[in-house]
Amino acid sequence: MVTPKSRWYALAALALSTVAVGLDTTVLSVALPTLARDLDASTGDLQWFTSSYLLVLAAALLPAGMLGDRAGRKKMLIGALAIFGLASVACAYAQNAGQLIAARALLGIGAAVIMPMSGAVLTVLFEPKERGRAMGVWVTASALGIPLGPLLGGWLLDNFWWGSVFLINVPVVVAGMIALTAWLPESHGERGGRLDLGGIVASTAGLVALTYGIIEAGDRGWGDARSLATVGAGLLLLAGFAWWQRKSKAPLIDLALFRSRAFTSGAVLATIASFAMLGLLFSLPQFFSAIGGHDAFGSGLRLLPVIAGLVVGARLGERIARKVGARLVITAGLALIAAASLVGAFTTASSGYGFIAVWITVTGVGLGLTMPVALDVAMSALTASRSGVGNAVLQALRQVGGAIGVAVLGTVLNSGYRDHLPAAAPPAARDGISAGLTVSDPGLLAGVRAAFVHGMDLSLLVGGGAALAGVILALAFLPRKTALEEPALVLAESGL
Repeated sequence: MVTPKSRWYALAALALSTVAVGLDTTVLSVALPTLARDLDASTGDLQWFTSSYLLVLAAALLPAGMLGDRAGRKKMLIGALAIFGLASVACAYAQNAGQLIAARALLGIGAAVIMPMSGAVLTVLFEPKERGRAMGVWVTASALGIPLGPLLGGWLLDNFWWGSVFLINVPVVVAGMIALTAWLPESHGERGGRLDLGGIVASTAGLVALTYGIIEAGDRGWGDARSLATVGAGLLLLAGFAWWQRKSKAPLIDLALFRSRAFTSGAVLATIASFAMLGLLFSLPQFFSAIGGHDAFGSGLRLLPVIAGLVVGARLGERIARKVGARLVITAGLALIAAASLVGAFTTASSGYGFIAVWITVTGVGLGLTMPVALDVAMSALTASRSGVGNAVLQALRQVGGAIGVAVLGTVLNSGYRDHLPAAAPPAARDGISAGLTVSDPGLLAGVRAAFVHGMDLSLLVGGGAALAGVILALAFLPRKTALEEPALVLAESGL
């Protein structure tokens, strides 16, 4: 039986679960230099550590909601927490890059259920008069993982072995499973829909092929026939997926959602913001470690301006949008990202942290202004009956944007780094900056570092170009006036 007190205990368990999921992205970012060294991982491997999680998360988000409605949200949540905990242990004890990539993919399956189900059960636990307060707790928990990740991950990496950054999930998962078993009532949604297996297979295969081809192009060069063929196959599969969704009687994605200009524009612009954010979190920790010589905790501290700017921008963006309109706020946010990326592209190996802190803070503010408000625009275009499926589509697109961002910007970084390596650099240096730093000649080492910074600068230009394209899209397609959702809901959906 659910009592007034026990429902808050259940909410605490849900909040802990979302903190664990939120930690996972940012905690990995500071671990990348350590993983490159200890697992002898190439730049391509580092890209897959992030992309495998995001791709599986994106692919599983859509069917997860339907399965939860059928099997029961409580059962699905507890099962997902168990998977998340087991996958965390598998990550911690991975012996090579391949094992870690597989474990990260499994982690994505657990997160794909936890994210939508934890929000869905709030409507079961709380009456409307209490729901706002409960949503506030859940929003805060969702946001906590972003700033905590770099600091907690950096401290753990400096004091323990790298697997500790994954094991921190285990006690949270165990506590969550016990609390949910004791205090969360079972609930179901609509149970009549069919599962679109064809859509799941086509979308997953297409996304994996596209991402794999892009990452391989970074290793083999953009003229490599196999890489280009893989990218082409991924695009064909995704085109086939879109065709199938139009024909299927029970599609995975309701394409009618995209008939709304507000929904489509908001979804695309939020995806562009995710593209930029995850790409930045991929390259910056490596820069701080390889070029600045900082330990993991020091790298985490130096990421805080991005996070602080993002949180400030998110809080201000909602308020400003209600006065001047979402279109102006989103356009300004994307313009800040583009301008900051252009300035950041002038970073050199000798640049001081003050210069770097300024442009990454501006980038964070731009991200905060863009992402929640863009999601707000999209959600505001939906009726109440379509908000669930619409939110699932938005979350999936954001995760895909992040995975493609890591793949594309990581590949640009890798290509620029390899093309500018000194001719005398050993062949092993081509695997990534971690291997390149093993050279003993000071002059050669300076050349390796300069090559990495050149690659990072190129990736910033590409990311800034994507944001500039977003500015044009926002001006061209966003409605001038949009009624916005409640701030708590949108911040929860955006993870900020």
